[in-house]
Amino acid sequence: MTKKYKILGKYIKDLSSETKDIETYLFVKENISKYQLGIDITSQALKNKMIEVNTTLKFEDKEESKKKAYFEIVFSTIVKVNDDVKEKEEMQEIILSDVQTQIYPDLEKSFLDLLHNSGYPEIKFEKKIDFKKLYNQRFN
Repeated sequence: MTKKYKILGKYIKDLSSETKDIETYLFVKENISKYQLGIDITSQALKNKMIEVNTTLKFEDKEESKKKAYFEIVFSTIVKVNDDVKEKEEMQEIILSDVQTQIYPDLEKSFLDLLHNSGYPEIKFEKKIDFKKLYNQRFN
């Protein structure tokens, strides 16, 4: 079976880390276990069957805490889809599942590097995101 798409390029479009002051840093260091990873995927059609896929990861405190740090990465992937991909469902699966599964190791490493370099070296993401499962839950 031939692949239905090809990744032409991938890069970090935006990277953000914000820890306001030392008090916030110390507070966050103690409460980082409460932080949650959020993911958002958007796509935009370009010309010649190319698509820009933007995957955003946010690591943030969802609680109403005065002292918060904020971390976000927007990872952009340029994908060229084969001409025989015509169905909307097939396109969605490529964007939301196949491409995500392929780029996630790079995306996760880049994001963890940001968190570690921001002063939180102990952070790990124990659970890997299963994009196939998420896609199937959403659409089936």
